[in-house]
Amino acid sequence: MHITLVAVGSRGDVQPFIALGVALRDAGYTVRLATHLVFEAEIRAEKLEFSNLEGDPQKLLQDEEFRTWMESARNPIKFATGFKNFMGPAISRSMRDTLTASQDTDAIIVTGPAFYFGLTIAEKLKIPLIQAYLQPIHPTGEFPSAMFPLGLPNLSVFNYPVHVVGGQLFWQLMRPSVNQARRELFGMPPLTLFGPLPVVMRQKLPVLYGYSPEVLPKPRNWPEFLHVTGYWFLDQPAWTPPADLVAFLESGPPPVYIGFGSMADRDPQRMAEISLAALKKAGQRGLLLTGWGGLAQSDLPDEVFKVDSAPHDWLLPRMAAVVHHAGAGTTAAGLRAGKSTITIPFFGDQIFWARRVARIGAGPEPLIRKTLTADRLAEAIQQTLANEGICRQAAAIGQKIRAERGSQNAVKIISDYLHANER
Repeated sequence: MHITLVAVGSRGDVQPFIALGVALRDAGYTVRLATHLVFEAEIRAEKLEFSNLEGDPQKLLQDEEFRTWMESARNPIKFATGFKNFMGPAISRSMRDTLTASQDTDAIIVTGPAFYFGLTIAEKLKIPLIQAYLQPIHPTGEFPSAMFPLGLPNLSVFNYPVHVVGGQLFWQLMRPSVNQARRELFGMPPLTLFGPLPVVMRQKLPVLYGYSPEVLPKPRNWPEFLHVTGYWFLDQPAWTPPADLVAFLESGPPPVYIGFGSMADRDPQRMAEISLAALKKAGQRGLLLTGWGGLAQSDLPDEVFKVDSAPHDWLLPRMAAVVHHAGAGTTAAGLRAGKSTITIPFFGDQIFWARRVARIGAGPEPLIRKTLTADRLAEAIQQTLANEGICRQAAAIGQKIRAERGSQNAVKIISDYLHANER
């Protein structure tokens, strides 16, 4: 059986779907992953088929207008309007690319904005559709919206309507572009005023959530066909670290990891200066990973080492603590390693995951990037490392996450559904 996965976004958005694709491949499926060209080599190295979706997520993250839009997440109107401006023109192209990727496939798995065009292609080809997400999108009162983190954890009277209104706001802004593409490309009728989500909920199509129930338990109001499977990790056991990295790690106590993934700060020099000064004030060795604006190892003190890339599953267990932007993928990796986590969210769902880390006791309250100083970061590092409760809780959560079989759980749900609906 052939399955096509459609994923859009940065590395943290796409890599879990490579992991899911590998698990499906190991279960005997032929798997094609439709995503951006920058990930082609990595996908083919895992013996998965690749199909291109236009767009360069890394270039987009460097765009000033795009970053300003992402940082407007606390204002639902501005955020949703920006979503339309960035995604609207890409809908027709994305639908064409998804149709190409879905030829001769038996089912489609979609995530994020790909839901809009994946749904149309699955309907056109009359094949099963499965949704898979790294952030919660279905309404609940038990926690705030991941994209509009305006509510309070226990204030269900506010949280639930924010989920609903936010989802509808997105749909109403996207509806003209989606329905125009359906009509002009495929001669298909428009989707309803209230959008496709209520329709697929009535159909009880399975939804996979690729995060740990230890981090975010399944809400009591979610139906049985919404599944929280555990994280989908892509490990690289054969990775050989460079000799200078090994030498640095062996030359002293575990360092503090500081990295911001795909988030290139508007002022990388400022972030580098703050990080270096904070490590010095805290009396800690440090390891910097990516996003440092041309900073060379020769610019650093002996107590700090910089690497351009390293697998999280190898690197993070060797750290004293982790400091990052609270992207879904980095948050998962840090928690899995059992390390206390200090978060500095930039935008979007990072705010949600940063608050979640603090709520489960694996780290302090998030630091605010715009008001970040070396003193504040140093204080957070010192207090976190000295807090035995946080260290114990982070270690306990890491042990539970490492025992989960998220990818295998997801594969079983997919297989059961497809076998029950074989044509």
